[in-house]
Amino acid sequence: MDVATYLAAVPEGRREALARLRELCLEELTGFEEGIAYGMPVYVRAGETAGEIAWANQKQYISFYLMRADVREAFADRLAPHDMGKACLRFRNPAKVDFALLRDLLRATAKAGGGAGGAGSGGGAVASG
Repeated sequence: MDVATYLAAVPEGRREALARLRELCLEELTGFEEGIAYGMPVYVRAGETAGEIAWANQKQYISFYLMRADVREAFADRLAPHDMGKACLRFRNPAKVDFALLRDLLRATAKAGGGAGGAGSGGGAVASG
């Protein structure tokens, strides 16, 4: 399966939001490779093996996985009002996906550099603006 096939299988009510999220990932994550892992789209920095960004259509929400602890910490104030697990940002309503926040998270991830982004890793300092 590839990401286009994944998107084609998503319910129509969420497809537009997920296609827009994919476009943001492709625009902002230069030097990353798009693929499918664990049944969802994932973005892996070239030369690395671990994904730093992923997203998925879940039964009750759209999920955005931000695996870099350093980026999560840098954006803690902007993430706080959202439905967020340790590394999963959830949007129950596709019309309310915060694309400005997601773009900023993607940019920060791309700038952060490789090798520092595991879910438990503190990584390097990342500006949040």
